[in-house]
Amino acid sequence: MTEKHLSSQFDAELNMVSGMVMEMGGLVEQQMRQAVEAMVDYNAEVAMSVLKAEPQVNSMEMEIDHELTSIIGRRQPTARDLRLLIAISRATGNLERAGDEAAKIARMVQGIIQNGTARSLPSSELRVAANLASDLLRRSLDSFARLDSRIALEILRADNLIDIEYDGFMRKLVTYMMEDPRTISQSLDLMFLAKSIERIGDHAKNIAECVIYIVKGLDVRHTPLQAIESQLG
Repeated sequence: MTEKHLSSQFDAELNMVSGMVMEMGGLVEQQMRQAVEAMVDYNAEVAMSVLKAEPQVNSMEMEIDHELTSIIGRRQPTARDLRLLIAISRATGNLERAGDEAAKIARMVQGIIQNGTARSLPSSELRVAANLASDLLRRSLDSFARLDSRIALEILRADNLIDIEYDGFMRKLVTYMMEDPRTISQSLDLMFLAKSIERIGDHAKNIAECVIYIVKGLDVRHTPLQAIESQLG
């Protein structure tokens, strides 16, 4: 985010807020990695580490929101600068919600450990979707830091892979429940885990959409992928 403005102070403020977003994103990335580790290994200690980071993520969102409000009030930005500030706000909100989903995974893992969920269920298969979601989150932050709409478009395309993994896993769990009703409770736990992973992928996609909004001035939320590709040429 290197474009110069009439006010060098404005530039400094934008760079500061952008740095705060990247710091917050790094913390949420760490939460996601730890949540995956806790889920795959049924590690209660790692799950607790995810939860300990949650207040800091929430605090950072509030701090960024305060800075954005202050900048808008003082500078009254227009055009691309205003788009940038709006997009930062959207991206920050999605990062906070991705952190919430990671914390939700950690809490569910703790519950599964306490309840002694049967390890015969295919919980390890969630690793594929979880790693995809984690990678999308990392790439979305990279796209945001570089303001690279090309990477952003790749993220929108890759989000479909998580949806495919999610749908396949759900079908498998339904089969388990039909074949053995005793697995219903445990299967429901895994369904909620899978849904949180799918939602993290959605938040990464939303951040990528923010990048397109900044760079191209296009609000592509709720727009079919084919239409987005057409608009971006």
